[in-house]
Amino acid sequence: MDHKDVFAALQMICSDVISALNGSRNNSSNADATDRLLGVMRQIQEHGRAVEPLITGFTAVYHHFDLDAQTPGNGYRTLVKVVHSCIIHILQKARYIASNCTGAFFRMDHNMAEMDAYCSALCQLRALLYLAQVLLNDNAHGQLYSQEEGGLSERFVREYTSMHKACFYGRCLGFQFSPSLRPFLQTVVISMVSFGENYKKQQTGLGIAALSFFTSGKYVVDPELRGTEFERITQNLDMQFWKTFWNLTETELLSSLTRIASTVVQVNVILTIPAVSLSLPLASDPSFSVSMNPPVAHWGPGPIKVRLISHTLRQGQDSAELLALSRPEGPQHSQPGGFSRQTAPLSPCLLVHFHGGGFVAQTSKSHENYLKSWSKDLNVPILSVDYSLAPEAPFPRALEECFYAYCWALKNCHLLGSTAERVCLVGDSAGGNLCITVSMRAMSHGVRVPDGIVAAYPATLLTTDASPSRLLTLIDPLLPLSVLYKCIDAYAGTSCQSVQPAQQLDTLAALGQDTVKLLTNFAQGATNWFQTLLDPKAASSSSSTTSSNGPSPSKSHSVEKPQEVKEYPDNFEPLRSRCLVDIRTPCTPIMKNPFVSPLLAPDSLLKGLPPVHIVASALDALLDDSVMLAKKLRNMNQPVTLTVVEDLPHGFLSLFQLSKETQEASDICVKRIREVFQQEELPADQRQPGLN
Repeated sequence: MDHKDVFAALQMICSDVISALNGSRNNSSNADATDRLLGVMRQIQEHGRAVEPLITGFTAVYHHFDLDAQTPGNGYRTLVKVVHSCIIHILQKARYIASNCTGAFFRMDHNMAEMDAYCSALCQLRALLYLAQVLLNDNAHGQLYSQEEGGLSERFVREYTSMHKACFYGRCLGFQFSPSLRPFLQTVVISMVSFGENYKKQQTGLGIAALSFFTSGKYVVDPELRGTEFERITQNLDMQFWKTFWNLTETELLSSLTRIASTVVQVNVILTIPAVSLSLPLASDPSFSVSMNPPVAHWGPGPIKVRLISHTLRQGQDSAELLALSRPEGPQHSQPGGFSRQTAPLSPCLLVHFHGGGFVAQTSKSHENYLKSWSKDLNVPILSVDYSLAPEAPFPRALEECFYAYCWALKNCHLLGSTAERVCLVGDSAGGNLCITVSMRAMSHGVRVPDGIVAAYPATLLTTDASPSRLLTLIDPLLPLSVLYKCIDAYAGTSCQSVQPAQQLDTLAALGQDTVKLLTNFAQGATNWFQTLLDPKAASSSSSTTSSNGPSPSKSHSVEKPQEVKEYPDNFEPLRSRCLVDIRTPCTPIMKNPFVSPLLAPDSLLKGLPPVHIVASALDALLDDSVMLAKKLRNMNQPVTLTVVEDLPHGFLSLFQLSKETQEASDICVKRIREVFQQEELPADQRQPGLN
């Protein structure tokens, strides 16, 4: 439906509702609600008249920000799509009101509340369009991210801290997503606010979850209360709350329930990789080798946990050498009905997976459902890395562990049931970031790079720069801006006063404090060096500021005195929140380190990457990360593909069993992985050397 037709229909149906309400006003038993609904319909008309020219302006130019004509997708398109979705919901509701407002069973209060919620949502979306218009005017042609000094503009931070957001988490929750996902999103939000209400009580994680179950009823029957409480939680609760809530799916009870519906595999074991040096051949000349040391950042060498998943039991997977490293989890090697009792030969392919979770939460266990399905569909073994999490383990610990696990997998592929003739790195969100940075690190160390990368909705820019898609963090129930900032802050290491080793490390982790300080200073020094390559002036300014005033890791914003945003018209002001916010803007040179934000990497670090296949979502706040990275790689003549799926939120792989749309998105990832495994053989002089 053309946007002009949408807005024409909006004006017409609002007029119809106003006429119908005026006609039934004298017969109405609830005159106050009728008057309020009349006022809401007039406000919707006003917002519609103001929003239409904004949408017209974006639709005239947003194609300039696409990767190409065959891949429509960027934050400006998404904002238009979200506004259309909101108006479509208003049209549907308004038609019902116009046809039924005179009926005996028409609930005036309920329908007034529904329409008022969508009117508030349209008002706030109008504000986002004004902010996006500022980005459009200020940015260079085709550039999606703000180039302002200091990252995300102060005006957007102020707006986020003060703008009303509860309307997007109450009656309007998930209106922009696929209808099949809205019940799930409602369950997540209700669970989160109930969990948050009981979070500080002296209970175990499962005890809190059980208590939350009994207190969630009020949030089911009162959408406004749910929205208000969710707004408070997303803006003010600490990182430990998010880590605890996100990891609830890994409790034995919930994981057992999800395991019932998951694909059955013959191998699902946890392996502990010892922290010893490895020797790998150089990619350029296999007659020479390079020594790869185990991770040392922050607390020194320590073992790494990985999960091996294989639908079929293969050679090496039942060897004494592998079993010495393994710890079974769930039914293993049980030979369920329908499986062959013989050991299959080594697979020529190996998939190495890095999970998402914002660098701060979850493990391979949270992602094993779709990994089991992939192992069956692709008929390949999968190694998923349980890297250490921030804020206890900030950058570069996770990168070091993922890179070391990748090198270990190449060296020991015969134990994993593979010859590793073809190796594909796969990750979602934070894991997508690690896929790219691990490949960059492999190139910089001169060892074999993977044959391809499949990154789902990757986080490739861990700065606070503004983009049109990041404006969606104001309305996204799964990735609010304050939570995104907490994850960035934790991974950058600015939020932790002291770094502690992860649990269950061996004695090799016991390095002296002086060594830890030396390693930390080395990481900071390397970051500053990379910063001088990217922006010498900014690096110099940052250095002088730090030396004279001491470290300033973040900026705190309060709504006590919100400043006026000049870009709004004189007759418009978005709705303001009553919920105070303590949002801290991460501010450290580490955020611009190319191994933290690969989108900022110089061409020399990206040249030579294997084919990169990105699967993004049009409604993801990180969409512009994917679009800009794909553009950058294509401009360098690097092989890259971008697929943008519709109507799905960030993290859709973890939802792949919930709807047809998420299953289809998962299938796209499988298709891209299969392309990596089946790509034509390279000429002999360009072929990566095998390690077995």
